Amino acid sequence: QVQLVESGGGLVQPGGSLRLSCAASGSFISLYVMGWYRQAPGKQRELVARITQGGSTNYADSVKGRFTISRDNGKKAVYLQMNMLKPEDTAVYYCNAALGTATLSWGQGTQVTVSS
Repeated sequence: QVQLVESGGGLVQPGGSLRLSCAASGSFISLYVMGWYRQAPGKQRELVARITQGGSTNYADSVKGRFTISRDNGKKAVYLQMNMLKPEDTAVYYCNAALGTATLSWGQGTQVTVSS
């Protein structure tokens, strides 16, 4: 079983940057597709970015060119570098581990607030 713990959220001004980290426990992390999702108040949880076992990535259109997902299998970690943040990026960000199309685990979430 894999457990995920996010960190790195906080309050940042528009145009600023944050780097989220997701620490994973358990074995075979390198076999999982890892993703970052977010959920704003009153909205459904949505995919932000995903990275496959081989390092291929895909992003939501709203974050393309601003966010970068990466993984370090040796450290059992996944990162989300967020640049040029906007108020509409405000949400709770969740780390996700999946095997194929099956979700294995969610983290507890970390709050990101973009406000002046």
